[in-house]
Order: sequence, then C-alpha cells, then structure tokens
Amino acid sequence: MSSSNIPHVVLQTSSNHGNMPVIGFGSASSNTDTKGAVLEAMKSGYRHFDTASIYGSEQAIGEAIAEAFQLGIIASRDELFITSKLWCSDNFPHLVLPALQKTLQSLKLEYLDLYLIHWPIAVKPAYSKIPFPEEALVSFDIEGVWKAMEECQKQGLTKFIGVSNFSCKKLENLLSFATIPPSVNQVELNPTWQQKKLREFCEAKGIIITAYSPLGAAGAVWGSDRVMENELLKQIAEAHGKSVAQVSLRWLYEFGVTIVVKSYNKERMKQNLEIFDWSLTKDDNEKIDQIKQHRFINNGPAKFVDDLWDGE
Repeated sequence: MSSSNIPHVVLQTSSNHGNMPVIGFGSASSNTDTKGAVLEAMKSGYRHFDTASIYGSEQAIGEAIAEAFQLGIIASRDELFITSKLWCSDNFPHLVLPALQKTLQSLKLEYLDLYLIHWPIAVKPAYSKIPFPEEALVSFDIEGVWKAMEECQKQGLTKFIGVSNFSCKKLENLLSFATIPPSVNQVELNPTWQQKKLREFCEAKGIIITAYSPLGAAGAVWGSDRVMENELLKQIAEAHGKSVAQVSLRWLYEFGVTIVVKSYNKERMKQNLEIFDWSLTKDDNEKIDQIKQHRFINNGPAKFVDDLWDGE
C-alpha cells in the first residue's frame, strides 16, 4: 500500500499542527533484525514508527531511517512520524530533557514527532528494568515532569507530547494544570479490552487514543491469544474474507482510534495495512461489543501499585 493511502489524524496545539498516520509500526520486540523489519515496513508503506527507550530499538530505527534515505525509500524527514517514550526511571523533572536528548542521539534525529510519558509512575534511576521491586517506587511529580515535557516541545525537540497508560482520573489531574494538553494517550486497546469509558473521555477532551497490543500481543510476556483465538472474531473474519487481525484493526479504526501494530513478518505487515477499503456491519459491531473483557496488563510494570488503573 502506498503511504499516501493511509489515513491521518490531525494533532494540533496552539503553536503546532501535524498529521499522524492512523496505523504505526511497533518495535517492542526481542527480534534482532529490527532495522531490516523497519526498512521492510517502509517499503510496505508504513511511515509512523513507535519506539521507546526501554525497547532497545531506537538505534536500529535510526539506522533504518538513514538507510531509507540513502535508498530513496524516504525522500524527506517530513514523511515520517516518529514516537518515543520517557521511561519510569527518567520520570523526574530534571531527567526529562537529558532522556529525550539521548533518544534523539540514538535515533540520529533532530526532533521527534511525539514524545510520551510511558507510565504514570516513577522509580529510582538505579532501577531501569522491570519488574520493579517495591523499594524502587518513589513519588511521581507529574506536574514537574509535564512542565519539562512542555519545555521539550517549546524547544522544538518534539512536535507533540502525550502520555501512555493514563486513566481518566490521571488525565483529569494532568489537564487541571497543563499549559499544553497531551495530544495522545497510548493504551492497551482491542476487542477483548475495549476501554469504552476512556475512549469517551479522551474524545470529549480532544485527546487521540493510540491502541497498543491491538491484536493481544500473543507470545509476549504480558500478552494473550484471546483476540486471535476469539471464535466470534473468527466468524466475522470468515464472513468478510479477512483475517482476525484485519477485523480487529478495522474495528479500532472505525472508532477513530489510531493503532500501533507489531509484526516483523513481511506478509502480515502488508495485511495489517489492508483495512481501509471495507467496513464492518452494524451487526458485527454489536456482536463485538458483547465480547468478554480482559485486561492483559493487569498490574503494569509495578505490580505493587494498587491505584495504577484507578479502578478503570
């Protein structure tokens, strides 16, 4: 699929606006050939790439971007939308800017399109890997951290800022003092964890939701096969002549949700983009609404944080 055929959503602040492709390529993988996979994704039409400091994929994505320029796959930086994230051990006001600068150095880029707070918790800098022991947790100065995020945007190091894994309650708190509101909230979202309350809240506040684990992340430590093995989704897929993955991604797209999907398989990369020229029926959507709900990441990276999800 041509990248020009992938729809966009508009991100906008008082000083900035830009187009974000509705489907992005995820890089949270132990696969050693991330560079090759990213290059293949670019050839398939992907222009939105999602990474994070904790993924260990920033350098590989940077190398892939450089090679894509050399090969003529990408003509200009403006064609790309690059997202990365601030890790919990850098969730301190004085560490935000250095963390972003390190990310840019790894990616060999002058700016990000979107920078997210990865989780709404802070841990002592000595503890960078999950799972965190209880003694790693410290108070999260969200107001101070967000002010530092805003400064990163003002300096032009990222075009937009946002969050990940934030509940309605945490977003409400953030919006109460933010000078620049979050453009995006990236959360677990798929037919077996539909997040209706959060979707409605974000729509009302003008916050774009990006769905991670849209297919359930089967095979990952935190994942499940509940999406891909769901019998109802299989029936709907068969009726449309599509795959379960395509049905799940189309369902998200029809809700106005943006998506980060991860597959390093060449054919599945292409299939995941083939969701824009057909539709689910009203009956399909009513049936999907009835699917039993399960959160895959029950407690996040800090299992001892009782209020991480605020009961949502």
